[in-house]
Amino acid sequence: MTVEDSGRPQPQPQPQPGDPVLAAGLEVAMKWGAALGGPEKLQVALTALEPQLKREHQLNMRRLELRHLAEERAAADARAAEERAARAELHRRQYALRMAGLYAGGAVSAAMLVAGVYVARDVWWLAVLLCGPSLLAVTKVFVLRRSDPGDMAGVSLGVRRASADGELPPPPSAVCPPEPDAPAG
Repeated sequence: MTVEDSGRPQPQPQPQPGDPVLAAGLEVAMKWGAALGGPEKLQVALTALEPQLKREHQLNMRRLELRHLAEERAAADARAAEERAARAELHRRQYALRMAGLYAGGAVSAAMLVAGVYVARDVWWLAVLLCGPSLLAVTKVFVLRRSDPGDMAGVSLGVRRASADGELPPPPSAVCPPEPDAPAG
């Protein structure tokens, strides 16, 4: 058995001196009760008003839920945009690194070829070293960014062949012999 079923009049809550919301609510209820002709008619009016208040409450709850979902979606979109920007920056840096390697490999390869051609007339074995397997190995390291064990084996084989086959030029004489009798004068 509840208090409402007992038939006894319920004590009216007295507003606390420091609670303005409760005081304002009780004041409005007393005015409406007096205007409608008593507490019974106020109870009937509030009962009729309850379904509308429930609908408004459900509508407000749905709005809050949709607002929360929109905020979550906006946060997820912001995170995705940050991730896309970070990925784009990483791709840009990787591209710059690959292009720098390509340019450096091209420059080193061109320099080795030019040096090999330049020294080919006088020191052919050095030209073989500069333009042979070592050129391919260095170019592969700069451009492809990898080095295989076979590359170094090819370079060492080229060095051995060039040093075994190459004849060292005679050392230059310290003193130049005098020229045969040159006409004086």
